[in-house]
Amino acid sequence: MIENYFESEEYLKVDFTKTKIKKGEYDNCTFTNCNFENVHASNIQFVECEFINCNFSNSIVKDTAFKEVNFINCKMIGVKFNECDPFLLQFSFKNCQLNFSSFYQLKIQTTKFENCNLQEVDFTETILTNSIFDSCDLKLTIFDRTNLEKTDFRTTFNFEINPEENKLKGAKFSKDNVVGLLSKYSLVIE
Repeated sequence: MIENYFESEEYLKVDFTKTKIKKGEYDNCTFTNCNFENVHASNIQFVECEFINCNFSNSIVKDTAFKEVNFINCKMIGVKFNECDPFLLQFSFKNCQLNFSSFYQLKIQTTKFENCNLQEVDFTETILTNSIFDSCDLKLTIFDRTNLEKTDFRTTFNFEINPEENKLKGAKFSKDNVVGLLSKYSLVIE
């Protein structure tokens, strides 16, 4: 079977709920205002691609490869990134809605989340060393046996991270948000 190969193509306002996405490798492609909601985008390779203003909510990304992929202004609610291909996995998120998504057990060092809504996201056993959470809402986000060493949380809010259950060596916090590390102790901090 010859796999489809798409290079430097632009996809504008494509509704993949109506037009089936072709399996194959997308290299240096741009997807703008596309709809992937509930779409089976399995076994596809996205290499150095950019997704702008796309809806990925509840899309299936089983064995999908994201290699140096940028998501900007995307709605990605309930995406199970833990099912995607972990090989050379690298992505960044800017102004994205990622609520209820899962990054369970992924090795995603140096990932940048900028101005994202990450409520109730699962980072259980995820390796996030040297990552950046810049101005992100982490309300009810799960950090359990997560490696957060050297991760930057200085501008992030609404998080609860148990220092006894997670690796935090060298992680950065601000004076204003460090209270998120103490919530399990039921302290009154004024």
